[in-house]
Amino acid sequence: MTDEVPERVPDAPQESARPAGAAPLGIVRTPTGHAGVDALLERLADADHLTADGHVEVYEDVHRGLREALTALDAPPVPGPYENRS
Repeated sequence: MTDEVPERVPDAPQESARPAGAAPLGIVRTPTGHAGVDALLERLADADHLTADGHVEVYEDVHRGLREALTALDAPPVPGPYENRS
């Protein structure tokens, strides 16, 4: 037995310690039947290819569009061209 201490070699970075790249979550988006809402929900797929810091812009855009769609439901109906306007 010797009193020598083996030289410490720095640990190599482990594969699991590195941040993962952008990867799709594989979440299925079920169509609602409302074309505008469905388009907004499909926009969420844009976040699949971005890193986490890029998700905010997509989420805010989709949230704004969904809020506008809900607000439009509360708007009074606009009379059509053949409705009586008296």
